[in-house]
Amino acid sequence: MKTSLYLLATLLLTGLTGCHLSDQLSDASGTFEVDEVIVSAEVPGKIVALNIDEGSVLKKDSVVGFIDAVPLELQKAQVEATMQALHQKTMDVRPQIQLLKDQLAILNTQLANAIRERNRTEKLIKADAATTKQLDDWNNQIELIQKQITVNRQQIRVQQTSTGTQNSAVLSEYQPLRRSVAQIDDQLKRTHITNPVNGTVLTKYAMSGEVTATGKPLYKIGDLSVITLRAYITGDQLAKVKLNQRVKVMVDNGSGGYRNYTGVVTWISDKAEFTPKTIQTKDERANLVYAIKVRVKNDGYLKIGMYGEIKFN
Repeated sequence: MKTSLYLLATLLLTGLTGCHLSDQLSDASGTFEVDEVIVSAEVPGKIVALNIDEGSVLKKDSVVGFIDAVPLELQKAQVEATMQALHQKTMDVRPQIQLLKDQLAILNTQLANAIRERNRTEKLIKADAATTKQLDDWNNQIELIQKQITVNRQQIRVQQTSTGTQNSAVLSEYQPLRRSVAQIDDQLKRTHITNPVNGTVLTKYAMSGEVTATGKPLYKIGDLSVITLRAYITGDQLAKVKLNQRVKVMVDNGSGGYRNYTGVVTWISDKAEFTPKTIQTKDERANLVYAIKVRVKNDGYLKIGMYGEIKFN
């Protein structure tokens, strides 16, 4: 009787233990990672300030530091001085043109008077009160004035053309200088170190006072509010997984149990690969698997590189 009761208790305990292990058995496993952004210097120079620390939470588009802008400001001032000098080399044709126009107005007045006197002389000749020589003199004077008017108008056109050509040659250097100023202004904006994304500073590579170069990393940042578990599944499991599928994510709580999370499958690899060497057994490492990514909302306990397991619903 005692033997039967002992056997029954053993079978029940084994069954319960088996159910518990079955509940905790995972379908896949992997490690947590985040999308990391390395923020680099966009202009060379001395770092005047870099107000961040590892672990700092930064907002997108916030200014976190400055690179010395004095060399660029001096360069801009030099270009603007060159532009001002070009303006002084240009000629203002307006005073000369105005003088020629004033002369043209006088000639037109003289022409009108000469035509009026010629008409009056023609009437006097009909009345035998003037001679044909007087009429010829007025006709000659009218012709002379008309030639002077023609020459005056040509002088105005020549003056406008020559001065315009000279000014165009000078001002042809002006447009590239304007573009240089715009380029320097853009570089001046880049002396402000602007954080590109919301996230937490993971690694700081530079310090205030250091001299940096274009493209040199300053810090690395990642959004830890949502973390990604990169896991691997077999070919048999591939048919059971789809995008946007909700899965159960389990992480060791340090006390022999698991901390459970809900994750969403956001990516499934379309190519098979060998199992990563982090898998313990040689046989498992020889298998072909597919990588998947599961995004999990982080409550603060999930860390980069932490091991996690997945159970499909």
